[in-house]
Amino acid sequence: MTATARLSGWFSGLGKAASDALPVRLGGQSLPGTLAAPVRMAGFDKALVWVTLALLMWGLIMVYSATVALPDNPKFARYAPTHFVMRHFLSLAVAFVMAVLAFQVPVATWEKLAPWLFVGSLVLLMLVLLPFIGKGVNGARRWISLGIMNFQPSELAKFAVLLYAADYMVRKMEVKERFFRAVLPMATAIALVGVLLLAEPDMGAFMVISVIAMGILFLGGVNARMFFVIAAVVVVAFALMVMLSEWRRERIFAYLDPWSDKYSLGKGYQLSHSLIAFGRGEIFGVGLGGSIEKLHWLPEAHTDFLMAVIGEEFGLVGVLLVIGLFLWMTRRIMHIGRQSIALDRLFAGLVAQGVGIWIGFQTFINIGVNLGALPTKGLTLPLMSYGGSAILMNLISLAVVLRIDYENRVLMRGGRV
Repeated sequence: MTATARLSGWFSGLGKAASDALPVRLGGQSLPGTLAAPVRMAGFDKALVWVTLALLMWGLIMVYSATVALPDNPKFARYAPTHFVMRHFLSLAVAFVMAVLAFQVPVATWEKLAPWLFVGSLVLLMLVLLPFIGKGVNGARRWISLGIMNFQPSELAKFAVLLYAADYMVRKMEVKERFFRAVLPMATAIALVGVLLLAEPDMGAFMVISVIAMGILFLGGVNARMFFVIAAVVVVAFALMVMLSEWRRERIFAYLDPWSDKYSLGKGYQLSHSLIAFGRGEIFGVGLGGSIEKLHWLPEAHTDFLMAVIGEEFGLVGVLLVIGLFLWMTRRIMHIGRQSIALDRLFAGLVAQGVGIWIGFQTFINIGVNLGALPTKGLTLPLMSYGGSAILMNLISLAVVLRIDYENRVLMRGGRV
């Protein structure tokens, strides 16, 4: 065979499928062909999964510790000591199944579903206000009873707004420097969500949603001057909400002086007993199950003020450990988002970073409230506090982040998503 014929045969071999044998010549000697190795499927971020599981399991233990004595209270006399922990465990099971299903959904599908999820969340926020659908607790109408759990539409709204804002920024990327074409429509959508949330009322959820939307706009490349104008408008709006609402003003005054005779048995009662719990915990805590404040002194010890029980039973060491785990989780999620943007996957990157903003900001608010650094607000500690819909949406959002990370790894290994 001539050299020309051999070269022709070799080049024709390059056009075959990747599974065809490729000839190799070494020192003039022909060697057997080698098969092209298939791209190995990438895994997912196991460290992020283990940190999430650690927070979930610790939260389950603390919910049991905070509620085991509740049946001693006449208000909860008909409940068994394990009532709340079993419901919390059931919520975890449902949330885990839904998270596994959410992980199977490609990011491209979430992008297509984003506008429809946003519309669906608006419908649910309207339905929850109806007396025969929404369930009222302590003067607020925020829940829809689903039998196995009470679903809170505001939690779905956080996830839906996150997806919608990321999709919106991708679609408006070419006009992101123009306020009326890029920012105003998104601001109108968030204002509509805010009106519905304030009607429940749920100012805490509105605050989280506003920060998520603003964060995604900023990370999406909105002009810095426009961003600071938006931030100023949001701050002024929340200040006006507080000033025009007497009971919100009372909360601020109680936060400033929770020990006064006027507030210590009223608006400042939760905060003062939360601070007592942290004080009793000192460095190493009084031990698991040894909290005194959870024995009918600290209201909502298993939901909004679970961190105070952790501080009392595990002390400063336990508080710092929780903060460290959430700090690591938020940093890791933001890193996954940056990685996606570097791979030219803007929607996936903004979604991941939006989840990081959501979990990080809500954790910051909850811990700040428990420590008396921020005014009292009804926001739970993500992944740990009692609450079915919050756990459900937290795990679904983290499953989406894991899917984004999985697709990033597939692309970096030369595969397709």
